[in-house]
Amino acid sequence: MLAPDSKSSSLKDVLKTSLPAVVDLSSQTIAWLIEAIFIGNISAAALAGVGLSLQMIILTFTVVLTFVVGASIIIVRYLGAGDRWNANHVLAQALILGTILAFLISALWYFGGTQVFRLISEESPRARLYGIQYMQTISYFGPLLIVNFIALGILRMAGDTLITMRINLMANTIHLFLSYGLVFGKFGLPRMESVGAALAVGIAHSIAFFVTIYVLRSRRCSLFLSISEFIHPNFETFKRLYRLGLPTTIEQLVWAFGQLVLSFYAGYLGVVVLATHQIFVRIQSVLTMAFQGFGLASMSLVGKSIGANEHQEAQKAGFVTGGVALVAAIVAGVLLKVFQDSWMGIFTNDADVVRYGTSLVWVLVLIQIPKAMNIVFTGNLRGGADLKWLMWLAISSVLIFEITGAYILTFVFQMALTGIWAIQGVDETMRLASNIWRFRQTKWAGKSIL
Repeated sequence: MLAPDSKSSSLKDVLKTSLPAVVDLSSQTIAWLIEAIFIGNISAAALAGVGLSLQMIILTFTVVLTFVVGASIIIVRYLGAGDRWNANHVLAQALILGTILAFLISALWYFGGTQVFRLISEESPRARLYGIQYMQTISYFGPLLIVNFIALGILRMAGDTLITMRINLMANTIHLFLSYGLVFGKFGLPRMESVGAALAVGIAHSIAFFVTIYVLRSRRCSLFLSISEFIHPNFETFKRLYRLGLPTTIEQLVWAFGQLVLSFYAGYLGVVVLATHQIFVRIQSVLTMAFQGFGLASMSLVGKSIGANEHQEAQKAGFVTGGVALVAAIVAGVLLKVFQDSWMGIFTNDADVVRYGTSLVWVLVLIQIPKAMNIVFTGNLRGGADLKWLMWLAISSVLIFEITGAYILTFVFQMALTGIWAIQGVDETMRLASNIWRFRQTKWAGKSIL
């Protein structure tokens, strides 16, 4: 049993780290959501083209996670052990790799995007044009956007969530202000539609890049960016970042593939089902990013405790964060149910979609508890560097549940969209139970990554 003062201290640490991360990550998802509404008001072709561009951009960011996660796991261990010099060294090496990767990805966006959009039907030339314009415009800002994504990701996972929240809120506010002005030609700005939306993203997050670099050089956070470290590559550190980050990248790619399969299943069932599914996916993405705030807090606190050789504190922090996430999931579920008519109406005025969606909200509500808690215990295990376990668990669960189980429930038992979302609830519950069991085993206790 935990002593009351220690439990209170753990809860305070969890809230101090997680709540700013919840606001930070949610604001980013909400900003993209509002931009999609702006683009949708231009035309369906604009929404389709820009939406596909954004999917490809986000997919390439998954590769960047290799260095964000790899660096963060090592950094929180060093910070927990009080070794700031090595923590700053790893930060600089991650940004060296990130800078190189950023220029390669930007070139891929500019030249490769044109080729990918050839896959769009010849009957949709406007969608192709909007998509290419958006992606190529974003590519001009790509190096700054990608390096900023890496730097903020590392700062966030290191526990500096209040700083990253402020930077992202600033960036997302500028993004939405410029997006509205440049998409529709407001505030004396020219009407540039999809190009304007891309310029808004690029300008806002480029400003955020310079603010992030200023913070990293001003000693106002737990890390410091040394120029001498940044210009001297260390290949041994590169190998460590790659080795630790690769399992998470595979895990995220497998998960994204599973979600894509579920969307194909929904599309096969008809327009109403697919539209309802996409609305549920949008809502779930906002909630997932909010829950990720608790997952990042648990990763940071667990990792720092392990770095300080305080394994009991690591477990305590992990379970306390899980309890906070449970409360947040219950509140989210209640709000989803109470305001179901309102939020369904924001996305569509199609009566059939609204009617079908409101009849299935209960499935979405029930998923939130295992979803939120599983994100936390995944964060706990990342803090313990138990990354191969998470990778293999993701691969097996996608094959068993998202691909096979969803097919059986959806088509064999004819449960339609209920089957698609119910199986996700089963998946999250099974993975939560597995991750709790794994975390209790403290397999990470004797694992050295430094």
